[in-house]
Amino acid sequence: MAGVADPGRWHARLGELITEYEVPGASLAFLHEGEVHEFAAGVLNVATGVEVTTDSLFQIGSVSKVWTATQIMLLVERGELTLDTPVSRVLPEFRVADPEVTETVTIRHLLSHTSGIDGDFFFDTGRGDDCIEKYVEACAGLRQNHPLGVTQSYCNSGFVIAGRVVERLTGKVWDAALREQIIEPLGLTHTWTLPEDVLRFRGAMGHLDGAPAPVWGLMRSCGPAGLICARAADVVAFARAHLGTGLLADPRAMWEPQVDIPNPHTLGRQWGVGWILDEWQGRLVVSHGGNTIGQAAMLWMVPDTGTVVCVLANGGDTPAFQHALATELFGELIGLAVPPVLGPSTEPFETDVERYAGVYEREGNRTTVTVRDGRLSLRSEATGSLAGMRPPLEFDLVPVDEVTFVGRAEGHSQWLSAVFYELADGTPYVHIGARATPRTG
Repeated sequence: MAGVADPGRWHARLGELITEYEVPGASLAFLHEGEVHEFAAGVLNVATGVEVTTDSLFQIGSVSKVWTATQIMLLVERGELTLDTPVSRVLPEFRVADPEVTETVTIRHLLSHTSGIDGDFFFDTGRGDDCIEKYVEACAGLRQNHPLGVTQSYCNSGFVIAGRVVERLTGKVWDAALREQIIEPLGLTHTWTLPEDVLRFRGAMGHLDGAPAPVWGLMRSCGPAGLICARAADVVAFARAHLGTGLLADPRAMWEPQVDIPNPHTLGRQWGVGWILDEWQGRLVVSHGGNTIGQAAMLWMVPDTGTVVCVLANGGDTPAFQHALATELFGELIGLAVPPVLGPSTEPFETDVERYAGVYEREGNRTTVTVRDGRLSLRSEATGSLAGMRPPLEFDLVPVDEVTFVGRAEGHSQWLSAVFYELADGTPYVHIGARATPRTG
């Protein structure tokens, strides 16, 4: 039966879930039937033992992208640009390696992850207010992960470029524009982007393998793609504004599908403008997740019921934790069944696996797929500036159908999915974790 969640039960239940999934600490807030409920459990840092409170700030990671997309849409509603405005029209100095893409890539491409610009370009340009400007200058060498507009591949660099568009049109650095456009109008008191501001509050530390991460956060230049820190209730307040007209005159324009996701088994079926779109039991679900170095965030909205859920965590088996929490909470609140994570079929599926073997490479990642004893084996490792920050993932792939495989790394309870596919020109790709990676060898 759907109904109002028992606050007392959820304080205890959150603690049970973080113990089960080895999450050091978590914060949960949800909006249901017009009321916001907040919960906290665990510690911010296992080395200090400081407890998580509902006012604690966690890194919300790529949930920040929806905030940046909202900044752009506010400028669209003001008539400063359109989604189909070429980036080069706002930023004449903008360059990537492909001259045609430089001239024709649009704001829509950036916000729907269809630009094809290599996306995992994490480049430290310093702590100055010109850090995003310098980042965009450094994008001049970025190659195409795929041709413009032909498929979807997660693109952090595209959102930093979008952040620079915000800076140019507002005349303010991204952090200041964010405060003026969103944070202050919504009255958010626990939402910040810079570590010196986060330090004024209880701030979470990320954890890897149960220990504090080697660094607290990413470089400032990646702000528009993932550097917002907030308490869960502030994230819920942001999403709530998207259910009405608290920010945008027409927030539903951001829910218009822009592209099908080649691997629909990870985050959702389609990308809108900033938001991820899915359907659970015939209901539209609008969401976004985020991961930084040892921290993870998840935000879901079910517009037809006005329900919003945000959960923030600082380590452990966060994908399984998030899924277990969502399954239980959405069932309790609105009787909605969360789709199960795709796993192996009950009946083994046989297919020619040799055709998928090879090296798949993009900016920041190298994935090697080999055949061992007739089965595919995958190794995914970070390259570039994040090399060594995250351990490589290695696991066997089990076929579910001709193009879809699942695998589970040691120590992980949740299955990961991989979809092998070809572009219209026949170029082979693998789609894992919302990213398209071309075969290079």
